[in-house]
Amino acid sequence: MTGQMPRLSKVNLFTLFSLWMELFPSAEQQKKSQVKCLRLPLTDLSEQMVKKSGLVVVKNMKIIGLHCSSTDLHAGQIALIKHGSGLQNCDLYFSRKPCSTCLKMIVNAGVNRISYWPADPEISLQTEASNPMTTDDAKLDAKAVERLKSNSRARVCVLLQPLVCYMAQFVEETSTKFDFIQKIAKSQTDSNTDFYTACRQERIKEYESLFLISNEETHKQILMTIGLENLCENPYFSNLRQNMKDLVLVLATVAASVPVFGCFGFYNSESQRTNEIDHQGLPQDIARHCMIQARLLAYRTEDHKTGVGAIIWAEEKSRSCDGTGAMYFVGCGYNAFPVGSEYADFPHMDDKQKDREIRKFRYIIHAEQNALAFRCREIKPDERSMIFVTKCPCDECVPLIKGAGIKQIYAGDVDAGKKKADISYMKFGELEGVSKFTWQLNPLCTNAPEFHDPTARENGVQKTKSLDDQQHQNKKVCLGHY
Repeated sequence: MTGQMPRLSKVNLFTLFSLWMELFPSAEQQKKSQVKCLRLPLTDLSEQMVKKSGLVVVKNMKIIGLHCSSTDLHAGQIALIKHGSGLQNCDLYFSRKPCSTCLKMIVNAGVNRISYWPADPEISLQTEASNPMTTDDAKLDAKAVERLKSNSRARVCVLLQPLVCYMAQFVEETSTKFDFIQKIAKSQTDSNTDFYTACRQERIKEYESLFLISNEETHKQILMTIGLENLCENPYFSNLRQNMKDLVLVLATVAASVPVFGCFGFYNSESQRTNEIDHQGLPQDIARHCMIQARLLAYRTEDHKTGVGAIIWAEEKSRSCDGTGAMYFVGCGYNAFPVGSEYADFPHMDDKQKDREIRKFRYIIHAEQNALAFRCREIKPDERSMIFVTKCPCDECVPLIKGAGIKQIYAGDVDAGKKKADISYMKFGELEGVSKFTWQLNPLCTNAPEFHDPTARENGVQKTKSLDDQQHQNKKVCLGHY
């Protein structure tokens, strides 16, 4: 694609984050399915099955919290515990319409607006026909939610926006060219990206089954039950379903760009020789999940050439009530021009422009800088904090990351050690005191014959082994991969 690059709207970014947070890995999820059933702590709904949900807390159009349901608590309840009165005037983006238990508390906290994904709600209406009592309870809760909505000051609504023109195509093109995918491709005998195409199709199929309702009549029935009967008539209904499908496609495409593939992951060779908690890497599934968050942020970039996203998380000493375990959100950002500036205020040219005065590099704020500047929590020296960046941090950002007290960096290293016309990446390799986990082959299994055999790819077109067999084999070879 040429010309000005398309961007995700903030509303769609928050919506995608809520869906992605529903899939946040947890110890319980590794044993069970990703959409886990919980029990409501209410007598009349004690047997009601509740779907896990993700939640994004936004204040002044900036993310201040990322949460998901835990074994004991719903996402809305967790937000109340974590933010308290800080929820006042916030916007909440749910991956499912919240139940009455959550809604009454967050409305009471004075939130400004509650947006939700218009599919199966938190208390599922897609239940087995063999259990009509469960369906009745779900309908009763849906009615209670509507009454709470009608009598509260908070706006409870669906905020879905159509993707800008060519957005889906742009995401697919840039994901295929993403450093992580290209690094895997170069390790293959034929250097192609067929494995990415296969992985993307798997993610599309998986996420469509999770977040979409395939049967149109079932979808209409659910919409009418949760108070969205106005969306059941065409063209509104068909437009809604298309917008939902487009967003799920974007999510699957981005998720596939940080794939589960053979022995690739985020590794630091020095971490194999130390037991210090600050130098121990995260489980690979969590590291990938957080990097995909950063990838989503990159599609808000104001840089025409290179979109970069960064997100900071930290880890408490013990597990909290959140579905994210001991981890909590600190801040996030993407590369952009100074806040309040207009499109023509600053140059947008890169190093191909001979006149250095009209190049962008002295004006653009880097993703890491924005994540640090607009963080909602302080970085505590006694906790493990980590930043996930979609590109190698440059020499301008490395000292900031270290000075802020961040303990770990997760990034690609394609540009490490390079010096370009207006930007250099020399300090990343020399950085001490901060653990660096880069996208690479696990040092413990670089000689694994089944990885180098193109017929044994985990997501490849030419594989002869089943996916389960290959994953099992990788686990045996890649000790410590998960």
